[in-house]
Amino acid sequence: MKRVHTVYRIVGVIAVGMIVLGLSTSTGRDRKDGNYEVEAHVYGVPLAQSDAARAINANERLMERYMDMTERHLVDLAADMRVLAVKVDAVDARLAQLDQRLERIEKHLGIVPVPARPDPNAPPASKVPPVRQAPAQQQTR
Repeated sequence: MKRVHTVYRIVGVIAVGMIVLGLSTSTGRDRKDGNYEVEAHVYGVPLAQSDAARAINANERLMERYMDMTERHLVDLAADMRVLAVKVDAVDARLAQLDQRLERIEKHLGIVPVPARPDPNAPPASKVPPVRQAPAQQQTR
């Protein structure tokens, strides 16, 4: 029995050796000439960025974030302005109604409205008198 195990071991070693030998030879290559093709893999190391390049990239990222933030704030501001415009229009309409009501009350009571004073915030009027045009000269024949 010990002999049988030894024979099986020898046959197994020979089989494994043949398989390893068969796999080690590459198929499709001609070994007669002694020319072997070696595939060389060239690995490149990426260039290291300089401090200036890193600073420029960081500044660009910062500016993009700032522009995005500004855009969001402007959109929010536009929405707030629309809401305020609606509210101001409502107040303006209410004031117009009150003005009409006051005019009706004054008319009913016979109160003469006070003439409006000039607006103190208005720009000053031009001090230059208007230019008068001379009457057209008649042509004599």
